[in-house]
Amino acid sequence: MSNLKGLAKDTAIYGLSSIVGRFLNYLLVPLYTAKLSAASGGYGVITNVYAYTALLLVILTYGMETTFFRFANKEGENPQKVYSTTLMAVGFTSLLFVALVLAFIGPISSAMGYAEHPSYVWVMAIAVALDAFQCIPFAYLRYKKRPIKFAALKLFNIVLTIALNLVFFLLLPALYENGGNGGFIGNIYSPEVGVGYVFYINLFCSASLMFLLVKELTGFKYTFDRALMRRMLSYSWPILVLGIAGILNQTADKILFPYIYKNADAHSQLGIYGAASKIAMIMAMITQAFRYAYEPFVFGKAKDKDNRETYAKAMKYFVVFTLLAFLVVIGYMDILRHLIGRDYWSGLKVVPIVMAAEIMMGVYFNLSFWYKLIDKTIWGAWFSGAGCLVLILVNVIFVPRFGYIACAWGGFAGYGTAMLLSYFVGQKHYPIAYPVKDIMLYVGVALVMFVAMRFANADLPVWAALGVNTLLIVMFMAMIVKRDFPLSGLPVVGKYFRK
Repeated sequence: MSNLKGLAKDTAIYGLSSIVGRFLNYLLVPLYTAKLSAASGGYGVITNVYAYTALLLVILTYGMETTFFRFANKEGENPQKVYSTTLMAVGFTSLLFVALVLAFIGPISSAMGYAEHPSYVWVMAIAVALDAFQCIPFAYLRYKKRPIKFAALKLFNIVLTIALNLVFFLLLPALYENGGNGGFIGNIYSPEVGVGYVFYINLFCSASLMFLLVKELTGFKYTFDRALMRRMLSYSWPILVLGIAGILNQTADKILFPYIYKNADAHSQLGIYGAASKIAMIMAMITQAFRYAYEPFVFGKAKDKDNRETYAKAMKYFVVFTLLAFLVVIGYMDILRHLIGRDYWSGLKVVPIVMAAEIMMGVYFNLSFWYKLIDKTIWGAWFSGAGCLVLILVNVIFVPRFGYIACAWGGFAGYGTAMLLSYFVGQKHYPIAYPVKDIMLYVGVALVMFVAMRFANADLPVWAALGVNTLLIVMFMAMIVKRDFPLSGLPVVGKYFRK
C-alpha cells in the first residue's frame, strides 16, 4: 500500500509539472498571435520549425530514455554504468547531429524553405540536441525518485521562456518605439529579427538548464560499455520506430504543408491552422490530467490479477470525460477564440475536427494496454505506422485543393485508423468486454448537442448562445451523474444524496 501511495504522490508531482508547464507554454499563443500577424506568416514559421524539432527529439533520443529505465532496473546490471553509457551515447549522437547541420547548413536551410534565415535552422538544431541530451539526466532524476527537482527544473525552464518572450515581444518593442532605438536597447533588440527571437530564447533556456543539471552530470566516472550498448540498442530500436510513427501522427501535416500547399501564403495559412489548433489543445491538457490520475489506478488494480473489467471501465470513463471537455470547448468558443489574434479566427473551423482526433488518440492510448500487457509493443508500431500513412496520404491528396482543413481531417483519419486497428486486433489477442453500447450512446448524445451548439453559435447573440450551450453542458453532466457517477457515491457530500 505504501508503494502505491508513493507512486500516486510522484505521479501527482510529475503530472502537475507537465500539465502546468503545458498550460504556461500555452499562454505564449495569445502573445505570438497578437504580435505576429497571420499575414506575416511568423506563427506559421514557429509551427513548422517546432514540428521538425518534435520529430528530431524522438530521433535523437532513439528510445534510450525508456531503455535506461529498463536496464538500470535489470538484475545484474550496474545502474551507474548504464547511466554513464546512455549519457555518452546520446551526447555523442547529439554532437554529431549538430556538426552535420552546421556543415550542411546551406542545403538544409534551403530544403526547409529558410534559405534567407539559416539561423532558424542551426539555432533550433543546437536547442533540440541539448534537449535530447537532457532527457537522460531528467530520466536519472526520475530513477533516483527526485520528482521535486525534476518538476522544479521543468517549471523553471518554462517560466524563464515566458519571461524572456514577454521582454522581447512586449517590453523591448515598446521601449524601442518610444525612442529607445539607440544605445543599450538598440544593441540588444531589433524589430527585424522578429520571429527569430522565439528560437534564440529557446536555445538560451535549453543551455541554461545544463548549468542546473551539473550534479547529475558530474561526481562519477564516465565509462562506456560497448557490449551493454549493443544490448540496449537492440531493445530501443522498436521504441524508436513506435516513437517516430507516433510523433509523425502529430507533426507530419505541419512539416509537409509548406511543400504541398504551393500558394505563396503557405506559412500564413499554416500559422492560422497552428494557432486555431492550439484551442483544441485545451482538451489535450484536460485529458492528460485524466490520464495522469487514472493510469496509476488502472495498473495498481491489475498488478496482482488480470483485471480486464477495470480496463473496460477506464475506457468508458475516459470517453465520457473527453466528450464533456469537447462540449465545454465548443460551448464557450465565443470566449476561447480570444486566446488567439482576431486575424487567426478564420481557422476556428478546424477546432472540432482536431478535438475529435484528440479523443481518438486518447482512446488509442487506452487500447494500447493490451499489447503492453502481453509484451507485444511491435503492434503499436504497426498501428501508429498505418495511421501515419493514412494521415500523409490525406494531406498529399487533399491539401493542395482544400488547404489546412485537409490537415485536420488527415489527423482525424489517421488516429481513427490506428484506433480501429488496435481495437479489432486487440479483441482477437486480448479480448476485453468494452461497454461499446454505453460509449456509443454518449457519443451520439454529444454529437446531437454539438450540432445544437453550432446552430446556437451561428444564429444567436453571444449571450444567448452561451446560455443555451451552458444548459446543454449541464444536461450532459446530469446524464453522466444519473447513469455513471451518482452523487450519493461521492465522499462528504454524498451523504446528503443518500436515501
